[in-house]
Amino acid sequence: MMRTVFVIVSFLLPLFPGKAQTHPAMEKFLNAPYMRGASVSVMVKDVRSDSTLFSFDADREVIPASAIKTVTTATALEILGERFRYETAIMHDGDIRNGILYGNIYIRGSGDPTTGSSGVKTGRDKIMHGWISAIKNRGIRKITGAVIADESIFDTEGVSMKWLREDLGSYYGQGCYGLNIYDNRYSLFLRTGEPDGKPEIERCEPDMPSLVFHNYLTAKTTDTDSAYIVGLPYSTERYLYGMVPANRPGYKLQGDIPEPALFLAASVTERLKKEEIEIAGEPACYRKLSQAGKWEKRERKIITTSYSPPLKDIIRITNHVSHNLYADALLKTIGRRYEPDGVVSSFGKGIGTLHEYWKEKGLETSSLWMFDGSGLSPADKVTARFLCELLSYMATKSASSDAFMESLPRAGMDGTVRNMLNGSTLHGKARLKSGSMNRVRSYTGYVTKNSRLYAVAILVNNFSCKQNRIKADMEELLLSLFL
Repeated sequence: MMRTVFVIVSFLLPLFPGKAQTHPAMEKFLNAPYMRGASVSVMVKDVRSDSTLFSFDADREVIPASAIKTVTTATALEILGERFRYETAIMHDGDIRNGILYGNIYIRGSGDPTTGSSGVKTGRDKIMHGWISAIKNRGIRKITGAVIADESIFDTEGVSMKWLREDLGSYYGQGCYGLNIYDNRYSLFLRTGEPDGKPEIERCEPDMPSLVFHNYLTAKTTDTDSAYIVGLPYSTERYLYGMVPANRPGYKLQGDIPEPALFLAASVTERLKKEEIEIAGEPACYRKLSQAGKWEKRERKIITTSYSPPLKDIIRITNHVSHNLYADALLKTIGRRYEPDGVVSSFGKGIGTLHEYWKEKGLETSSLWMFDGSGLSPADKVTARFLCELLSYMATKSASSDAFMESLPRAGMDGTVRNMLNGSTLHGKARLKSGSMNRVRSYTGYVTKNSRLYAVAILVNNFSCKQNRIKADMEELLLSLFL
C-alpha cells in the first residue's frame, strides 16, 4: 500500500513545480544543451476522470504548427457534423434553344478543397468529366457566353497575412478559395544538369501557360533540395530559389496555383471545346469580373451538382497527411455557421465562430491565437492545457467522438507519425497529430494505457538542434511519462 501511494505521489509531483522537483524525465529533457532558451508546454490528462496526471508550464502559449489542426477539425465536426458534404453546382443563365445556350455556364463553389484532390480516391478528373457529360446531355453544342467560375462564397484573401514569405507560392502554402482544384498545386519538372549549373525547366503539370518562372536555382552535388517556389496569390510570376540535386532528369518541385477559380474555368472551357462545343467568350471568374464592374446577378438553372466526400473522411485526410488546404477550407466554412446564405466567409469569420463555439462549451479560449486553420502561421499560439481540454471534450461529450479520434493517425502505423514510437510500448496505442516548422515541434492527441484514455499535448519551441534529435527526445519523454 505504501509503495502504491509513493508511486502516485511521485507521478503527480510536477503538478506543484514550486513545491516539488520536476519529473526526472522532464528534467532530463529540459537539461539538454540545445534546450537552453526553449519554451515547453506539456500536459497529460485522464479524460474520463478529468484529472491532470502530468503538467509542466501547461499555460505557456507556444507555436503549435500543424497540431492546431486538431482544433480546426474538432470544431468543424461539432458545427458542421460528420455527414456534411461540400456542393459544387454547374449552372447556366439564359435559355437553351436548338442546341445553343444563349448565356453562360457557371461553376458555383462552396469552398470544397477535395475537387480533383490526390487525397480522394475517386480519380483526379472524375468530377470534371461528370460536369462535361451533364452539359452535353442538356444538348448544348454552342455557348454564346463564357464559362465563369463563381468563387464568391469565400473572400479573396486566399492566404493568411501572417504567413511567411518563404511559404507563399509553395505547394504547402497554397491559398484557399471558394473554388479549389487539384489541391491548388502544380508540379514543375526540371532537368537539373551538372553541378553549379542552372537547371532547365522541362514542363509543368497541369500546364500553366500564364505563369512566368524566374529561375535562380543552382544544381549541387547533394541528395536533397533546398528549393523554394515563391510568389503571391493571383500573380503570374514565380521565382525559383535554392539548390537541387545535380544530374536528375524529371526532378519535381511543386508550387501553388495562383488563381484556382480562373484556372478551373479555363480547364472546363478547354475540355468543352475538345468535345466540339463552341464557346464565344473567354473564361472568367467572380474576382476579375467584380473588380472590373462586370459581375451581373442573373437567374441561373442547375445543370448538375457534385459532392465532396463526407466531412468524416475529409477530417481523416486532414489529420493523417496534415493537409493545409483542407484545414484552411474547413476554417472558412466554419465561418458561415450563423449566416449560411449569402455570407462571404474568411479566416477572420472562421476564427471568430470557433472562439464563440468553444466559449459556449465552457473552454477558456484566451490562450488560443489562430490566424489560419492549418497552423502555417508562426503567429498561431496555444497552450497544452487548452488542447487537452478540447481533446477531453471531444472524447467524452462530442457526438462525433469516434470520427474525431479515428482521424488522428496511430503512432508507428499511420500518417505523419508512422515513424514514431516504432516497436515501443506505445506503438499503435497513441493517436497523435504532429506539428513542425523551423524550431517548432509538437504532438497532441490520445494515448491508451491499461484500458484508460489520456489526452496528451507536448509542444516545444526554440530548440537549437535538428528535428530528428528533438523528435527522439520527445518520444523518450512520452514513453517515460507512461511507464
